[in-house]
Amino acid sequence: MVKSKISKKSILFTGILLLFLSGAIIFVFYNGNLPEAPKGNLPETPKNLDRIKKQGKITMITDNNAVSYYIYRDAPMGFEYELAKEFADYLDVELEIITPGWGSMFESLNKGKGDFIASGLTITDEREKFLLFSRQYMAIQQKFIHHKLKFGIKNLSQLAGKTIHVRDETSYQERLEELKESGIDIDIRLLPNTATDEIIRMVSEKEINYTIADSNIALLNRRYYPEIKIGMSIQEEESLGWAVKKDDQELCEQINLFFKKAEETGILRKIYEKYYGRMEVFDYFDLKKFHERITTRLPKYKEIIIRESKKYEFDWRMIAAVVYQESHFNARAESHTGVLGLMQVTKITAKQMGIENRLEPEQSLKAGIKYLDILYKRFTEIDNHHQRLLFALASYNVGYGHIRDAQKIAEAQGLDKNKWTSMKQILPLLSKHQYYKKTKYGYARGREPVKYIENILIYYDILKQKTNDLSLAQ
Repeated sequence: MVKSKISKKSILFTGILLLFLSGAIIFVFYNGNLPEAPKGNLPETPKNLDRIKKQGKITMITDNNAVSYYIYRDAPMGFEYELAKEFADYLDVELEIITPGWGSMFESLNKGKGDFIASGLTITDEREKFLLFSRQYMAIQQKFIHHKLKFGIKNLSQLAGKTIHVRDETSYQERLEELKESGIDIDIRLLPNTATDEIIRMVSEKEINYTIADSNIALLNRRYYPEIKIGMSIQEEESLGWAVKKDDQELCEQINLFFKKAEETGILRKIYEKYYGRMEVFDYFDLKKFHERITTRLPKYKEIIIRESKKYEFDWRMIAAVVYQESHFNARAESHTGVLGLMQVTKITAKQMGIENRLEPEQSLKAGIKYLDILYKRFTEIDNHHQRLLFALASYNVGYGHIRDAQKIAEAQGLDKNKWTSMKQILPLLSKHQYYKKTKYGYARGREPVKYIENILIYYDILKQKTNDLSLAQ
């Protein structure tokens, strides 16, 4: 009996509750208080291109190396950098640059840390699965690289049994793995976070036997490492392109329009010629020519060199050695980086030193020697005049910032940071990722200033001996 009564009460209570809830829902509905679905006129997330133009800047993701982007004589350089700067100007925005490292570029793009990747990136089927590529701006081929004292290959089957070192996560790795799967027994050694430039250096110095490099990278580096041989292609022609996020169609279209314009106006050709147009190795170490030019070329500029050197208490013979190293006493000399004249003055330095014509001998000498004095005065912590001058000369060659980076590394390794012998040991490390990734100014071809100083000191020694000849005395 008790159970029956409880059951009836429960049923009655449940019915009243349902009736109450139904009325509440009807009341809310007719009073217009029911939440509505979002309407199309609500604010949308701004598109990437709109954001770029509104902020007035675009961020390039690249790698810190001799091909893409580096600092030379305190100014940014690199094929990809200069092309990207033109693109930023095309959009009428500022260019910002980040160098997260090769292995982190894709992640940086997807996390929104940058807007596009410009780093000599080969367009491959695998990469197109997660990236949107622009049209091609350069055609390249993968080349087999070996030391000139080693035999190359005449066909792909001769790759069998060879140990080939390449950077990981590259199109080189993909291609070698394809060849291995086809039945060619290749020993593939992957080098993480090691620039192809550095691997080419390793081949040049016989640390490893072989590597693979894109044709443009190989040709550029042959200038610095003449001991290498560029062998046969191991892949059909491929294309380089810039990459954006998979859904960033609008920015990709702008890049394509820019590339079309750059081709039509000659901008692309001009930048290409600057970096890849002249691949011959300039011979700075021909002593026979130096002896000859002491008498045929130096007399034209000797008076100006002596006068300007005295202003800053430099030995004119040392300055003359610098002039020869820079230009071979050729007033119209122009390097592949665009520096001009007897002292190979950059546009930035010319403006800072107040000269207008870098090809005019007196202006070039005045600007170059004055700038060398400015660099000299920055190393106030070095008491020895000769040591201090070597640091200033190295800064003139590779950039003041890189010398300061090298000093920090030297100090961390327990070396005397104010001795040139320490710099000779440390500067070459600036081309290695494990070292330059921790520096302020990044990648540098650190062997160049070492060779630069060696050459100048040899020329200086010869000039000191030659000044016994009255024709060269002050």
